[in-house]
Amino acid sequence: MNNSSAYIELLKTFPPRPITAEEELTATQKAIDSLLDKGELTPDERDYLHVLGTLVYEYEQTLEPIPDIYGVELLKALIEEFELRQKDLVPIFKTESIVSDILREKRQLTTEHIQRLAEFFGVSPAVFFPLHPVQTTA
Repeated sequence: MNNSSAYIELLKTFPPRPITAEEELTATQKAIDSLLDKGELTPDERDYLHVLGTLVYEYEQTLEPIPDIYGVELLKALIEEFELRQKDLVPIFKTESIVSDILREKRQLTTEHIQRLAEFFGVSPAVFFPLHPVQTTA
């Protein structure tokens, strides 16, 4: 087992422990960020980063999964999050009636709508599609 003094020093600066709370997660992420900000890492730093990353991963596995919302449901969530009104989206959809029809699911989002929404909200267009495509039977 390779226990170099540099690795031991890393362990002393932020001793890795299982994460059980958000505060511990934040502290671990800060330690990870400080390593990543360095750029080129030594083998010891890469090993230490791997340990910290594993702790974060294990903690995240204990959390409730985030539901896969997309399409109109995601648009509704973004409207609520940004405290928008339908008329705020008219530049994207051209008319308030189109916005209304889409939110009531009387119309589908088009690829042009999705592209404009992605730019408007500063997200990737991919977030408007399901993580796991729905299987259709022929």
